[in-house]
Amino acid sequence: MMINQFLNYLRYERNASPQTVQTYEESLREFESYLSLRDNGLFIETADADLIRDWMESLMDKGNTASTINKKLSALRSFYRFALKRKLVEKDPAHCITGPKKSKPLPQFLREGEMDHLLDGLEWDDTNYKDVRARTILLLFYEAGLRRAELIGLNDGDVDFAIGQLKVTGKRNKQRIVPFGKELAEALSAYRTVRDEQGGKGSDAFFLNDKGDRMTAPQVYSLVRKYLSAVTSLKKRSPHVLRHTFATAMLNHGADLESIKNLLGHESVSTTEIYAHTTFEQLKRIYKEAHPRA
Repeated sequence: MMINQFLNYLRYERNASPQTVQTYEESLREFESYLSLRDNGLFIETADADLIRDWMESLMDKGNTASTINKKLSALRSFYRFALKRKLVEKDPAHCITGPKKSKPLPQFLREGEMDHLLDGLEWDDTNYKDVRARTILLLFYEAGLRRAELIGLNDGDVDFAIGQLKVTGKRNKQRIVPFGKELAEALSAYRTVRDEQGGKGSDAFFLNDKGDRMTAPQVYSLVRKYLSAVTSLKKRSPHVLRHTFATAMLNHGADLESIKNLLGHESVSTTEIYAHTTFEQLKRIYKEAHPRA
């Protein structure tokens, strides 16, 4: 009876669309059915917050997404607000209920074999400026975990070959130091030599486009997408995928989250923890594929 009153309120007082009315009704009937199946003495008029939470938990157990559950909870909130205003219930049990947080999509990354093929398996001409530049950019993203804007913003003075480190300017102009190893040092040095010989020098920027100016964001994105397309079937093939690949590789080879956080320039380790979830998901997938009884 109360549900029908609420639906009529939506139709005739709120002028809600038929689709909205149907969506709300489906959610309310579903909750009503849950109460009935649980106990014949439970009714939507007298349901409390614990019953609503139990219902949400049952929805999660059935595989409903956080988004779907929050939509159902929204219908319930609207219903009880209406009922409370009309004095059809004594209290609103839904007002204090917090819906489940939407899960963030796990970052996409390349497997180590794909990165090896990208950097060592493709045909690179070490005398050609564009080839040397492309491979150096890919290697730098992978070995230093830079953001696209950070790579573009590198100047010659930010690369210290003597002690093997980069001075990186990140978000809000916050600077950090990122070390690099022998392979990247050799690649950066070789690129700089070829650049100065063939690419021209019209800027302080470390990475130059064909006109001798600092590379732009679209140019770097296009370059990375082109080469990632040759080694991976991932839908996303951006510079950020290589940043994710760097972080995942570091974690898989024993680096702690705090160190990865500092290398990536994250404000909080909670941002970095997403890579731990990525690694765990990878382990679960390998387990399911490999274990005979999984």
